[in-house]
Amino acid sequence: MLSRKGIIPEEYVLTRLAEDVPDHARYRARERRARFVGKNGACNVAHKNIREQGRFLQDVFTTLVDLKWPHTLLIFTMSFLCSWLLFGMVWWLIAFAHGDLDHSTRLQRDPGEGAAGPAATFVPCVTSIHSFTSAFLFSIEVQVTIGFGGRMVTEECPAAILVLIVQNIVGLVINAIMLGCIFMKTAQAHRRAETLIFSKHAVIALREGKLCFMLRVGDLRKSMIISATIRMQVVKKTSSLEGEVVPLNQIDIQMENPVGGNSIFLVSPLIIYHVIDKNSPLYDISPPELHHHEDLEIIVILEGVVETTGITTQARTSYLADEILWGQRFVPIVAEEDGQYSVDYSKFGNTVKVPTPSCTARQLEEDRSIMDTMPLSPKGTIRKRSVKLKPKFTINDEPS
Repeated sequence: MLSRKGIIPEEYVLTRLAEDVPDHARYRARERRARFVGKNGACNVAHKNIREQGRFLQDVFTTLVDLKWPHTLLIFTMSFLCSWLLFGMVWWLIAFAHGDLDHSTRLQRDPGEGAAGPAATFVPCVTSIHSFTSAFLFSIEVQVTIGFGGRMVTEECPAAILVLIVQNIVGLVINAIMLGCIFMKTAQAHRRAETLIFSKHAVIALREGKLCFMLRVGDLRKSMIISATIRMQVVKKTSSLEGEVVPLNQIDIQMENPVGGNSIFLVSPLIIYHVIDKNSPLYDISPPELHHHEDLEIIVILEGVVETTGITTQARTSYLADEILWGQRFVPIVAEEDGQYSVDYSKFGNTVKVPTPSCTARQLEEDRSIMDTMPLSPKGTIRKRSVKLKPKFTINDEPS
């Protein structure tokens, strides 16, 4: 049942069956803290008891775009079918009121009457309509502009001409709304966010003599994200001095990156870090507190404009307490090869252990002597791979 370690990634490893787990271990485990934002960026919030449902109908287009694909395709199909049936009924009523159905039936039963007969001078509103089926087919031909040529509107009935104009306008409106809705669903901003990736784990380690919270972000596409900005929030349960309990208190934390500010130049994967100082909500976090029972979640939000479409996109992820690795650092994944920089995404989330004090940032700031006992780790640099080329020919000296 279990896969061999190192062959299949951990997230794809099959877990053991429930009967293989001892009862005491099964009932002792506590439930993991519920996420506010999932690893894929989905918000884990359920909206209940919404009384004013009519507000969604005031913005019909956004409601249609937010629907799931099966519901959208069902509405797309039903909108055309209902309009064809509605106008098919209108065309049948026009033919019935004008007497087209009776004369066409009489001509079918009495084909031997000559051109001078009483039915020869009759001009129908729509030719070749014998039943509701033929009226429905004519409705489809009008709205979709197929025009097989067997049925057409004559100048006998002004009402038929007016219905023809109305159906064409209604058909254009339905086409514009439904095709625009499908286009917006296929070009939604979160589609581009699928290629914006975050490291599975975050790390806390020393950088420039200070404890820092670090994560790695990257873009798999060659097309850039223009004006990319990144920000982080800590979501945890807090209570005020007056006793008010805030179940989801969102606290912004300051980011540090090589460019400066919250803007990033996301051409290659970057390590975004936050210095844990006295203004940080992680100031009193220590390694024993990084477990799944801790009420702590760090949300990372990356925003920017897609270069190819100009649509603003947003990618989100979150890290729970047990997804933060203490005393580890991301391995370098950028190497210089043949005059250009290459990125090895197979090591995107790989980390390595580094010497890190097992104390809070507050304790480290108050007692700097802890740093004297810490061994220094070698600095990571950009690797440069040299390629040795074999000579294609040799020159041998001929004996004189």
